[in-house]
Amino acid sequence: MISPTLFGLPAEKGRWLLIPLGIIIQLCLGTAYSWSIFSKPIAKSLDVNTLTGNLPFTILLVTFSIVMPIAGFYIERFGTRSIVAAGAIVMGVGYTLSGFVKSIPLLVITYGIIAGAGIGIVYGAPLAVMAKWFPDRKGLAVGATVIGFGLSPLITAPIAKELIKANGADGWQVAFQYFGVTFAVVMLLLAPLMKMPPLGWQPSGWQPPVKLASNDFSQDVPLLKSPTFYSLWLCLAIGSFAGLAAIGTASPVGQDLVKLDSNLATWSVSLFAIFNGIGRPCFGWIVDRFTARIAAIIAYMMILIGAIIMMNATQGSNISYLFAFSLIYFAFGGWLAIAPTATLNLFRAQDYARNYGIVFTAYGAGALLGTLSIGLLKDIFKSYIPFFYITATLAILGIILANATLKPTVQIKPEQTF
Repeated sequence: MISPTLFGLPAEKGRWLLIPLGIIIQLCLGTAYSWSIFSKPIAKSLDVNTLTGNLPFTILLVTFSIVMPIAGFYIERFGTRSIVAAGAIVMGVGYTLSGFVKSIPLLVITYGIIAGAGIGIVYGAPLAVMAKWFPDRKGLAVGATVIGFGLSPLITAPIAKELIKANGADGWQVAFQYFGVTFAVVMLLLAPLMKMPPLGWQPSGWQPPVKLASNDFSQDVPLLKSPTFYSLWLCLAIGSFAGLAAIGTASPVGQDLVKLDSNLATWSVSLFAIFNGIGRPCFGWIVDRFTARIAAIIAYMMILIGAIIMMNATQGSNISYLFAFSLIYFAFGGWLAIAPTATLNLFRAQDYARNYGIVFTAYGAGALLGTLSIGLLKDIFKSYIPFFYITATLAILGIILANATLKPTVQIKPEQTF
C-alpha cells in the first residue's frame, strides 16, 4: 500500500495537524457551555423566571444526547466530511434563528432543538477521525480533541459577554447571530479536512494489541440485561445532574449568591471551563492507572465537597464559590472520560459504539433533571442553596453505588475515550 499524505506530509506526521483542527470544531460546539452568560439577559429581556429561562439550554442538552449516538451510526455510511458539513449547517441555522426570536417556546425550537441537533450530528465525527488516524494513540488523540468542547467557554464566554454588553437589552440576540454565522463558516471550511485514512492503513511498525479475554460476567450479557449497565447509567446521570446544572447557572449563581459583579462572573465561567477541560484527560489517566470505580468515587467526592461549600456560601464568599465550582466542573469533565472507558471495560468491546450511545442517554437525563431542578428550586425558595443540598445527597448515593457496582473482575486497558 502506498503511504497516504496529509497536508503535504507523510500521514504519520500530517495526522498530528488533525488534532488542532478537531479542537477548533469542538470549540464551536462547546459554546453551549457558555449558556450561563446568556441566561440572565434572556430572562430579563423576555421577563421569565429561572426555570423557564433555562428551558432552551435544557432541551439543547437533551437533544444533543439523543442525536449524538444516532448520528454515530451514519458516520460510516455518509462519511465524516459530510456529517460535519451537515451538522455545521444545522447548528449555524439554529444559532442564527435564535438571534431573531423573542420568546422561550421559539428559543426551545431554534436553540434547543435545531442547534442541539447540529451539535449532536457533528460531535462524534472528529473523534472518529482521530481514533482511525491514531490507532496507536487513541486515548491521547481523542482526549486532546474533546478538550476543545470543555474549554470553549474560555474563549466564547468573554466574546458573548462583550457582544451582549455592546448591544443593549437585545444583545443576546446579536451574540447568537454572530455565533451562528461564524460557527457554520468555520466548520464548513474544516469539514473537507475531516477525512478517514484509507482502509487498512496503520502507522509503520505498529501492530494492533492482542486483547485479553475477560471473565467478567457483564462482558457476556447483552447491555440492557446487565445490572451493571443500569448502575453505570445512574452514575453518569448523577454526575451530569450536578455538572450540567452548574454549567447552566454558574454566572447567575455567582451574581445572586455571592454577589459577584458581572465581569468577574464572566471571568469565572472561563476559569471553570479550564477545569472542565483538564478534568477529562486527568480522569482518563486515573481510570487507566486504577479503575473506573476509583475514578467515579473521586469525582463524587469532589462534587460533594463543592456542594457542601456552596451550601454555606454567603455574600462575599468569592474564593469559596470559585473553588467549589472548579471542583464540580472538574468532576463533570472527568465523567466524560470515566463513562466511555467504563463502557469499554465492562461490556463487549465489539459493541462499544452502540453501547456507549445508550449509556450516553444518561447525560441527557442528568441535564434534564439538573437544569430543571435548579431553576425550579430557585423560583420556589428564592435561593440556589437548596439545590446544593440535593446535589450533596446524590453525590453520597453515587459514591455508594459506584463502590458497590463498578467492579470488573478483569480490567482491560481502554483503547479510547470519547
